[in-house]
Order: sequence, then C-alpha cells, then structure tokens
Amino acid sequence: MKKLTQAEEQIMQALWSLDQGGYIKDILEALEAPKPHHNTVATLLKILVEKEFVGIQNPNRNNFYHPLVSKAAYSGKRIEGLTERYFEGSYSNVVSFLVDKKQMSIEDLELLLQQLKNKSHD
Repeated sequence: MKKLTQAEEQIMQALWSLDQGGYIKDILEALEAPKPHHNTVATLLKILVEKEFVGIQNPNRNNFYHPLVSKAAYSGKRIEGLTERYFEGSYSNVVSFLVDKKQMSIEDLELLLQQLKNKSHD
C-alpha cells in the first residue's frame, strides 16, 4: 500500500469522517482550519483516485467521492511500517518505548493484556 503525503492524509481523514463519502463541499466542511482551496482539494482527490485510495460515483461536475481503503487498513500498514523501520519489527519494542517515555500506563498495559487474553479465547 502506498504511503500518503500529509495533505493527502488530511483529505482521507476528512473522507473517513464522512462514513460513506461525500462531495467536495462535504469534504471541505470536514477539514479543520485553515482549509485548503476548493481546487486544491479537487487536485488531491484526483491524486487519491489515481493511487486507488478513493473511488468516484456519478463522475460529472458533482463527483461523489468514497474511500476505497479503510482507516483501519491504512493505519495498520503505517504502524507496521513504523515498527519495521524504527523498532526492528518488534511490537514489544514499541510498547517498551512507550512505557519508557511515559506514554503508556500500567492500566493501558493491563487493558492490552486483557484484550490479548480475550482474543486467544475466540
């Protein structure tokens, strides 16, 4: 899966927040300030269509855009890449790093452990 630029990712975040997709005006409304120009959003959507992250329904002057890649799928690939590049592919190294930086609490670790135990019983 291709990596998105920061601007492309911003558009995808807005599109994901719209659930089923939307028109450019909907995407613009979902973006945080400062909002890019309408033409910039249109150009980024065209690029996202070419990268196969976004699909178009009713292609005409009022294109309806919808995500082809879910937020969960993209997030998973990004975390996987980050883990490979910076933590020797070890998720335990990621967790250790977060604990060392005080970005993960004992409560968080206990919750993760409980989730793992629950998944192993499924």
